[in-house]
Amino acid sequence: ITFYGASWCGDCRRSKRLLDELAVTYTYIDVEKDASGAKKVVEINGGAQRIPVIVFPDQTHLTEPSDPALRAKLAELNIV
Repeated sequence: ITFYGASWCGDCRRSKRLLDELAVTYTYIDVEKDASGAKKVVEINGGAQRIPVIVFPDQTHLTEPSDPALRAKLAELNIV
């Protein structure tokens, strides 16, 4: 799982907290410090700079997911 976010983003902090509580392993990319990560977010979102973007092993992604949506996706992929 690759997590694109920023420290100032409340939704990013919430999603990270959930992943940490569920003991899910992920790679965090701070889009404020990583230009290629910021570019990838825009690419994934069709031009929008919305975060968090969470990319899963099946190459699907969620942008700004709610906790229930993130939990459901993790369950669907048998990650939790």
